[in-house]
Amino acid sequence: MDIKCPYKYEEQLQKLKDRGCIINNDQKCISILESVNYYRFSAYFLPFKQNDGNYINGTSFEKVFNIYEFDRKLHTILFNALEEIEIFIRAKIAYYHAHKYGALGYWDETNFYNKNSNQKYINKIINYHKKFINNFQREIKSNKKVLFVKHHISKYNSNFPIWVATEIFTFGMLSTFFANLKLEDQKILAKDMYNITAKKLESWLRCCTDLRNICAHYGRLYYRIFSSIPKQMNNLDKDSERKLWGAILSVKELYPFKEKWNDEILTNFINLIDEYENDIDFVHIGFPEKWSVYLNK
Repeated sequence: MDIKCPYKYEEQLQKLKDRGCIINNDQKCISILESVNYYRFSAYFLPFKQNDGNYINGTSFEKVFNIYEFDRKLHTILFNALEEIEIFIRAKIAYYHAHKYGALGYWDETNFYNKNSNQKYINKIINYHKKFINNFQREIKSNKKVLFVKHHISKYNSNFPIWVATEIFTFGMLSTFFANLKLEDQKILAKDMYNITAKKLESWLRCCTDLRNICAHYGRLYYRIFSSIPKQMNNLDKDSERKLWGAILSVKELYPFKEKWNDEILTNFINLIDEYENDIDFVHIGFPEKWSVYLNK
C-alpha cells in the first residue's frame, strides 16, 4: 500500500484552492494550518464536500475555520458540565455502595447480582467484574504517583475504600459500574439522583461517556454521528438522536444543578450559537428550532 507523501503548507493551501475553497488571505490560511493539523482541519470541510472531492460553490476557508472555532469552544462548555456530572455521580454511587456493601464491597462480585438470577446473567456479571478489577488495578498503576493513591498503596496495602476508589474511576468505568449493579440498586440510585428510571440513567450515562471521551481527545463534534442513542429522551426525533443534539440533551438531563445550568451553561450555549449562527448549520448538529427552550431545565 502506497502511503501519501506529506504536503508543505503552501501545497496544502493550493490543494484547498484546487478543490474550490475560497481563500481571501493566503498568509492567514497558512498561519492557521501551521497550528492546526491539515488532516484534523480537513474534517470540518466534510459537509461541503461533493462526490467528486471538490467543495460546493461558495465554500470559504473563513467559514470552515469559524465552524472549527465553534466546535472548539463548545468542547469547553460541555467538558466543564461533564466534569460536574461525573463528580456528582461518583459521590452518590460511592456513598450508597459503601453504606450497603461496606468500604471494600466492590471487590466482591456477589454484590453485583442476586443469587436467584439465571446462570447466564451471573456469568455475564462475573465476566464484567473481572474486567472491572483489572481496569481498576491498571488505573491504580497509572496514578501511583498521585498523592492519595500513593498514600493508600503504602499505608493500606492498596486497599481503596469505595469513596476513594471512585476518584480513580474513569467516566467509562463509572458508567459501566452503574450499569452492572444489581437492578434494585440501579433503581434506587436513579430515583435518588434524578427521579428517573434505571434504564434512562444507564443510557444517558453511556451517551455522556461517549461525549466526554470525544471532548477529552479534542474530537470533532460538528457533523458527527454518535454511537450511543439516549433512550426515552424528550424533544429528540429520530433524525437527531445520533447527532450532537442527543448527546447535549443527555448532559442537560444529568447535570445536577438546575440554577447553574440555566444561569451559566445555557447562557454560554446561547452566546456561542449567537456568535456563530451565520456559519453553523443546525441540521449538522441536530438542533431543533426551539433548542434553547428545550435546553432550559
